[in-house]
Amino acid sequence: MQHEIVSKEQWVVARRALLAKEKAMTRARDQLSAERRELPWVRIDKPYFFDGPEGRLSLSDLFAGRSQLFIKHFMMGPGQQHHCVGCSFELDNAEGVLVHLENHDVSYVAVARAPIVEIEALKARMGWRARFVSSYGSDFNFDFNVSYTPEQLVAKKATYNFGPLDFEIEDLSGDSVFYKDDDGQIFLTYANFGRGSEMYLGAYGILDAMPKGRNENGTSNDLTSWVRPHDMYGKGGMVEPTGRYH
Repeated sequence: MQHEIVSKEQWVVARRALLAKEKAMTRARDQLSAERRELPWVRIDKPYFFDGPEGRLSLSDLFAGRSQLFIKHFMMGPGQQHHCVGCSFELDNAEGVLVHLENHDVSYVAVARAPIVEIEALKARMGWRARFVSSYGSDFNFDFNVSYTPEQLVAKKATYNFGPLDFEIEDLSGDSVFYKDDDGQIFLTYANFGRGSEMYLGAYGILDAMPKGRNENGTSNDLTSWVRPHDMYGKGGMVEPTGRYH
């Protein structure tokens, strides 16, 4: 890598100039976070049920005694042999903070449309500790716009990230946030999709400070150019444009 080389004094001058921009960005991020929390809420009246290793669970059960619930919509349909590197990367990044979230009134749960036996096999292979449940046979994924019926795709009526979905795929990823009040009512408070999930990827914070940055130089210029399931690094393979690793 070729780069300008200067004295320590010159570097401090340049660093202070960048620091002013970083502080402005921090303040802007704080303001955006406040606006995110001020979004109106949607009451969830429809009952949703999931399959866990311990049996059938309601959406309310997933809160596990806490008032806030973060759901990772994991891109994994029934019988899917190749799972999404981005979803796996996000779950990897969550592993180290679970204890802190759980002790700060937040439950973290991953949900996929695959049957629970397939989810449990993947979870065991990857060594994940986060609760991971199945929405198989439920409308949950479809109602939250991360899974689509063949009819929706053919009719071009599928929506993703609050706009029309312009390619055909049955399952996608995202994140949804819920709140449960003292009366047990549940509300959707926030949701994000696509690159919106990057704010949950702590590894990016470190990479963004490195000389090579994210160094995502593949054809898609995103994490699919380098991220692999953590047990597959150095083993070759490829990643589809959909993010699925083979």
